[in-house]
Amino acid sequence: MGYPDGLLKNRSVIKHGVYAVVAPEGRVINSIPGFDGCALTIVASPKMGASFVQYVGTVQPDGGTTKPFASEEMIESFVYFMDGEGSLKVSVGDEEQTLTQGGYAFAPADKALSFQNIGDKPLRVLLYKQRYIPLEGQSARTVFGNANDIEEVFYDDMENVFIRDLLPIEMGFDMNMHILSFEPSGSHPFVETHVQEHGAYLLEGEGLYLLGEDWVQVQAEDFMWFGPFTQQAVYATGRGRLTYIYSKDCNRDVDI
Repeated sequence: MGYPDGLLKNRSVIKHGVYAVVAPEGRVINSIPGFDGCALTIVASPKMGASFVQYVGTVQPDGGTTKPFASEEMIESFVYFMDGEGSLKVSVGDEEQTLTQGGYAFAPADKALSFQNIGDKPLRVLLYKQRYIPLEGQSARTVFGNANDIEEVFYDDMENVFIRDLLPIEMGFDMNMHILSFEPSGSHPFVETHVQEHGAYLLEGEGLYLLGEDWVQVQAEDFMWFGPFTQQAVYATGRGRLTYIYSKDCNRDVDI
């Protein structure tokens, strides 16, 4: 990496248990067992207050998992092919598919996930895992898909904000992944304050995000985590779209 260019700086903001913005300039590569030819950074974990673990990083040609990911009991997982040329071979239990850019796979809690870059160029992935909360009479299932094949719909009746649901809207699933896009000057319809938490990775654009009581400037390649009941809303401030992929816990009551 070499010597710094001027003063050391980092846009990241970490407020444990409330919210976090993890900018790319502060991220480091983590040494994680079970991967080879992968440069992954852990951007969210219970150590900051999140109930899940999220990773982002690069997979070199022939790189991938050397043992199934999220093979622990009652852990569900998700992989998203963010960008890069080539193909990512993904296995969930006995099912296998080859993903291109925008492709994703969800592994329910009774199945682990494996992947390998079978192309000749690096590609980038987002990885996610969390503990599954069972619901009597319901269950989740393996899902493969590609975000580019999903039609956008208006978000809360606003014609300049769009959403794509990547996983089924069914009670057996206790989480979903969405892609939310704002046209320039787009915003949330109101400041949200809810029990759900989110992990969001900005794929393009820039905006001004309300996190708790702070307005924070965010841009492409930033990761954000919002804790439960943290106030949140965004204004898209760039010349193009602001787009991010984010997780959401859903379809479950709260334990007391």
